[in-house]
Amino acid sequence: MADLRSALARLEAELSSVLFGQERVVRELLATVVAGGHALLEGLPGLGKTLLARAFSEASGLSYRRIQFTPDLLPADVTGTEIFDGRVEGGFVFRPGPIFAQVVLADEINRATPKTQSALLEAMQEAAVTAAGQRYPLPQPFLVLATQNPLELEGTYPLPEAQLDRFMSKIHVAAPARSTWIRILNEEPATPKPVEGLDLLAAREESQRVVVSSAAIEALANTAQLAQEDKRLRMALSPRGAKAWLALARALAYLAGRAHLDWDDLRSAARPALSHRLLLTEEAQFEGVAVETVLQDLLRRTMAK
Repeated sequence: MADLRSALARLEAELSSVLFGQERVVRELLATVVAGGHALLEGLPGLGKTLLARAFSEASGLSYRRIQFTPDLLPADVTGTEIFDGRVEGGFVFRPGPIFAQVVLADEINRATPKTQSALLEAMQEAAVTAAGQRYPLPQPFLVLATQNPLELEGTYPLPEAQLDRFMSKIHVAAPARSTWIRILNEEPATPKPVEGLDLLAAREESQRVVVSSAAIEALANTAQLAQEDKRLRMALSPRGAKAWLALARALAYLAGRAHLDWDDLRSAARPALSHRLLLTEEAQFEGVAVETVLQDLLRRTMAK
């Protein structure tokens, strides 16, 4: 267990040497991977989201494919399609799409139409693709890293609620601090080296053994109940969202070397796990209410000091 966490610490160091000044982003991404989920990276273009995805695949030794989402992208361009081959019986063979990789970068996912976005649903939920009635399993571990431009930018399509809920975490990538700007301008990012002794599936199993107190479970349930009753929200916390929050908190505790979940793990996991799941009503948006404000209000009422 200690050797595996040491490998994860080396992976975290490798990624931090590529993406300067984004330690929180790197830690939340690793927690998502350890928890067995998918991550949505949101931020302005040019902040290193694509760089982080590629560096993660190289350092972890996982296969990698990138899909550039555009308005003319079709679902079959993502999942694959059947093509005619006269050399085989029946005449048609399935040609796998780029989704058949361990790390799939869905770059600028919200520039594609909702129909194409939904092509990822089965893959993200069941780690498989169905084509012409045949089910094709995806390689494990399987991780979708999607980048998203803020919705205020031109040419973007909001992700459907069902699609958002399939992402365990939404990781906000902010502009770097001034000292990091200077480092970026003076240094070239390191080339990530493959980390030896890394087993992400084993890390997932070990993170699930992190002990969670009954008080923490009650706090999660209370938060979910209060969110359902909050008039500022048109969509609150689903059971899938609550489980994602718990799994992400467990992974953060595991990465920190703790065998027990504490309140700080729950608070740290709340924003990436819940910010894309709590959707405001039109009235709340008109009044200038922010999801972050609602979330912090819920946590103050349910999390122990």
